[in-house]
Amino acid sequence: MNYQETLEWMFNQLPMYQQQGAVAYKADLSNTIKLVNHLNNPQDSLKTIHIAGTNGKGSTSSMIASILQEAGCKVGLYTSPHLKDFRERIKINGQEITESFVVDFIARNKPFFEENSLSFFEMTVGMCFEYFKQEAVDVAVIEVGMGGRLDATNIINPLLSVITNIGKDHIAFLGDTLEAIAGEKAGIIKRGVPVVIGEYNESTQPVFIAKAKEMSADIYFAQDTYKENTLVSDLKGDYQKSNIRTVRQAIELLRNSFVISEKAEVEGLLHVVENTKLLGRWQVLGENPKVVTDTAHNSHGLTIVMNQLKHEKYKNLHIVFGVVNDKDLDSILPLLPKEAKFFFARPNNLRGLDAEILAAKASEFGLVGEVFGSIPNAYAKAKEVAGAEDLIYIGGSTFVVAEIL
Repeated sequence: MNYQETLEWMFNQLPMYQQQGAVAYKADLSNTIKLVNHLNNPQDSLKTIHIAGTNGKGSTSSMIASILQEAGCKVGLYTSPHLKDFRERIKINGQEITESFVVDFIARNKPFFEENSLSFFEMTVGMCFEYFKQEAVDVAVIEVGMGGRLDATNIINPLLSVITNIGKDHIAFLGDTLEAIAGEKAGIIKRGVPVVIGEYNESTQPVFIAKAKEMSADIYFAQDTYKENTLVSDLKGDYQKSNIRTVRQAIELLRNSFVISEKAEVEGLLHVVENTKLLGRWQVLGENPKVVTDTAHNSHGLTIVMNQLKHEKYKNLHIVFGVVNDKDLDSILPLLPKEAKFFFARPNNLRGLDAEILAAKASEFGLVGEVFGSIPNAYAKAKEVAGAEDLIYIGGSTFVVAEIL
């Protein structure tokens, strides 16, 4: 198979949460353990940093990777989902995994994958570990896919664990209370390995403290340590202030393992996009009218982004919006501004919610707009009607952003 055929086989033949949702979720780590044993446990030879959380995982992972790059390290970065190309998930110093490695890895291990019915995510995790080992990275920053305790990445023994925050998302898998979700995320806390908590509240803090105590792990609360943060990042968005605090606490602890100067910390935060190629975080795509896109897709993330929109200056607000079918619309739609004109469309994804259903539900919350056959069509119409002093916001789902970039 060539690269395109390999991707099609990966996407279509095996369960993949990004496309299919619940059917792809595995309730234990047995398949992943089988896989890494088959691969001779490449993860055991890697120094890793493990990052979980409801929101901010990608930004936090990329900031840490960028700082470590500025410190002179060869840094592997594993994130998900991808926006445009599968290879975005696995990078070394911002360079995507080669097509040839993807093709060869799948070809060599295809019989094993088929025999054991491995999920898309499981085999991708195995691929990242083998690639990082082969390329002899100094350190690998590993972002959790979903949850933590049962996530396929949760077979590593990292130098440091990081949990950014807790919000209600993926409740069908992780639980419908903040305490339950925190319990799943806290599953990445390993014995004797320090853990950084980015944000906590009265519901989640006791869960983290109890798990850290059980695992004899030192615990650090970034929101208490870096209240007056003075560093900034090229990643824009009000939510990045909290992520920067989390990252600074993590870097302070990582200085026990790597030489990281203050200059590397400052420069790393300022050059995240250049160093890691991260996209879709309050990304400005144009001016006159101003066009902003963001991957925030749950109530926790959208609350911050919608508050940021309120501080923007514009004449009229146009919102291109689409979601996947497992989102809690009752918690998301009330956050959206009623004065905006909406352009509803279904993301081009098996899990995309029909735009007619979305528009009907949105109308119950006083949100008025038109329905379009695709995200690009909705965006084209928004650009057509928007004046130079207007603002266009595109979001609701990672998949919506992917179709625009």
